[in-house]
Amino acid sequence: MSITPKIARQAADQYREEGYALVPQFIDGDVVLAVQKEADRVYREALRHPSTWRHGNLAYEILPETDFGKRYVIQAYWMAWMSNFFEAFRRSEPFRILLEPILGREVKQIAQQIHWKPPGAGLTGYRFHQDIRFRAQPDAFRDIAASSVTAGLAIDPSTRNNGCLQVVPGSHKRGYLGLSDEGDTIMKGLTTQEELATHGIHQDDIVWLEQDPGDLALWGLLTVHGSLPNTSEQDRAFALSSYVRADTTDRGEWVFKNGVSTPLGPTPRLCKFEELHERPDPHYVDDKWYA
Repeated sequence: MSITPKIARQAADQYREEGYALVPQFIDGDVVLAVQKEADRVYREALRHPSTWRHGNLAYEILPETDFGKRYVIQAYWMAWMSNFFEAFRRSEPFRILLEPILGREVKQIAQQIHWKPPGAGLTGYRFHQDIRFRAQPDAFRDIAASSVTAGLAIDPSTRNNGCLQVVPGSHKRGYLGLSDEGDTIMKGLTTQEELATHGIHQDDIVWLEQDPGDLALWGLLTVHGSLPNTSEQDRAFALSSYVRADTTDRGEWVFKNGVSTPLGPTPRLCKFEELHERPDPHYVDDKWYA
């Protein structure tokens, strides 16, 4: 285990001041290899589905061959419901050490995802945005910006060529800026320099977070961030987990109760998307958002 309480405190201090932090070698060695192996298995399982599929909180976002010439998996949500490995990993000891200086000892999880950027898929960029836009039910959260943090783990090497994360330090102190609010997705088109400049963001303000496998990035709901499409021949698998201080919401799956690792219960809990209550059964989603 590479993360230590001292490193965690340093990361928490940088996160509060700059809106992001980078933790090199958050995990290493055999743990990185195990994450890579299980992420590959999740991808293969998702690839069995002809289009986007949901079951409870578990979901696979698929670009179908009927529209792309080849089937691509670009996201998996809450893979903990089909992977014992990722169920345990989300609440493992490295995360307890990392999160305690930021969120304390009572922690829930709102999102768990893997993003892939398969070469040739095309729609693998994310326009600059702030994640608070995805908390569509603000009454379900209290003090949401100050009580949440997202952790992004590099599964594959994350480079400029394959679309690594980009962040704008200090942007979390400026409130909600409304970047990329037009349209229904942040995965179509790119943010222009003119749009960024309108909001007081210039190219020199942007930090490229290149990561080796096992490195972990932190950012907040108000931190401006995005990424370019993958222009390389190498995929970029990237695992995201969004955590929240438990006393600020009734939603989410428990991660740590008084610092004790807490597994998923027998049924999924409402996290972000109302679809869990509207249609919890296994089903395909007829939504060609990419058209």
